Amino acid sequence: MTGMASDAPTADEAVRTMLLLLPRLVGRAKKLPVPERLRDFNLAPRHLSLLSYLLFDGPMTVNELAARLEVAPTTVSLMVGDLSRRGILDRTEDESDRRRTIVSIAATYRAEVEGWLAAGARAWRTAFDPLTPEQRRLVIDTLRTYEREVERERTP
Repeated sequence: MTGMASDAPTADEAVRTMLLLLPRLVGRAKKLPVPERLRDFNLAPRHLSLLSYLLFDGPMTVNELAARLEVAPTTVSLMVGDLSRRGILDRTEDESDRRRTIVSIAATYRAEVEGWLAAGARAWRTAFDPLTPEQRRLVIDTLRTYEREVERERTP
């Protein structure tokens, strides 16, 4: 452990490293092969996020998805409508409140969605497994702060 502090990058060195690393990460993530049965759907990153929530957290309502995706319910409703028309998602009536619709991944596409997300999940697990819970929280919080600040810079 001796010498660890001297190995730590300065803020400027960390910024430089991340500016060089992030485009490569995004580029590699975009190259993850889309399963053949899903290729014709032209799914965007926003679809991948929606499908990830449904895969990892299970069926939920449009409002729950909107809260997790941090977008308006109308945006999610349009996405869900589009994906359900294509057969990727199922919509069912909530038994306890018939005004609510529960959204889930259609059984016919579940294996493809799982396979598509598996490579990224394995990579993140390899990155996070050796970290302490506090270190994982730091990485996640840092990336969220970066996302927020980039968005703030983008919007006048």
